[in-house]
Amino acid sequence: MPVEAGYTRLDASSHPFSIALHPKDSRITTRYLPNAFISNIFSVLHEAGHSMYEMGLPSELWGTPLCQAASLSVHESQSRWWETLVGRSKPFWKHFYPELKKKLPTLLKNISLDQFYRAIHKVSPSFIRVESDEVSYCLHVILRFEIEKELIAGKLSVTDLPDAWNEKFKSFFGVVPPDNTHGCLQDIHWSLGDFGYFPTYALGNLLAAQLFEAFAKKHPDWSLRLEQGNLTFIREWLKEHIHRWGRIYNFDELAKRTTGKPVSEAAYCHYLKKKYADLYNLY
Repeated sequence: MPVEAGYTRLDASSHPFSIALHPKDSRITTRYLPNAFISNIFSVLHEAGHSMYEMGLPSELWGTPLCQAASLSVHESQSRWWETLVGRSKPFWKHFYPELKKKLPTLLKNISLDQFYRAIHKVSPSFIRVESDEVSYCLHVILRFEIEKELIAGKLSVTDLPDAWNEKFKSFFGVVPPDNTHGCLQDIHWSLGDFGYFPTYALGNLLAAQLFEAFAKKHPDWSLRLEQGNLTFIREWLKEHIHRWGRIYNFDELAKRTTGKPVSEAAYCHYLKKKYADLYNLY
């Protein structure tokens, strides 16, 4: 489909991913879970965040660092921005939930917006990282990071990885994966050789939340505009403050330039506390 005189497409894969061949040629994939339709929606939002970052880079400078993403952590800030800060927000679903009910009239007929909103924010142990709630998401990242360090240091052999994973998972989440598909084999990163990648998701969460605070100050009416289905002004803000700079600024410099302070956990913790306090008031 044409997008800003470019090309993008969505396909299915066993694990969602995004790949850009050029700022005007970006491809994303998703997966479909028969008993969890919402997973597909959040996967598409996540990968679309990656894709929009790539498409927002200055194409006239393609082939140079000025047309490359600042870092993997900045990239994940863009995917988590759209998946969580926008895609899991109440204003987003005030607009899109009626449309979703039209697509799934039987399934959602008797489910109110508040019920749906609470359901997509239920906090409970999840075997799969990409299906986990926002509160426990970073625990999945920490688990992988700790295992990676042991593997790289030679303290843990690949043969012992499944047992080490299950033991650590039980310590973190109180449950044991039923099989390796739900355990150490669920992500594609290690098979690709992407060791050290997982912390970029946690760093992306921190940066996204801090950027969103700056965005909300610039657009105090953002929730009302989002309720009307307006997503363009959000993307334009990201293009102006993040995408167009390529690698001129690194992770820390982008944060300081846009928010006026170094990246910290403060904005992310505030975001989660406020969101779940508001959710509690729905009961």
